[in-house]
Amino acid sequence: MKIDIIKIGNSQGIRIPKTIMEQCGFSESVEIEIKDGNLVLKPAQIRVGWAESFKLMAAKGDDELLIDDTLPTEYDEEWE
Repeated sequence: MKIDIIKIGNSQGIRIPKTIMEQCGFSESVEIEIKDGNLVLKPAQIRVGWAESFKLMAAKGDDELLIDDTLPTEYDEEWE
């Protein structure tokens, strides 16, 4: 299949047909790399394995905050 390169602002891009998007499992983002002179697109694997890592951290008791993320404000006294 031949697809034309189009101008998008100061960049260039391609339009990927919906059927190809579905067949490849693409959604809102993709991984892109150059391999042997070819452009390779893969479905983005965002935060793969994070849930398991967090469960392991919690089981070890290693999931407490390192920095107190509460900042005092002038309104704190009103809510006492």
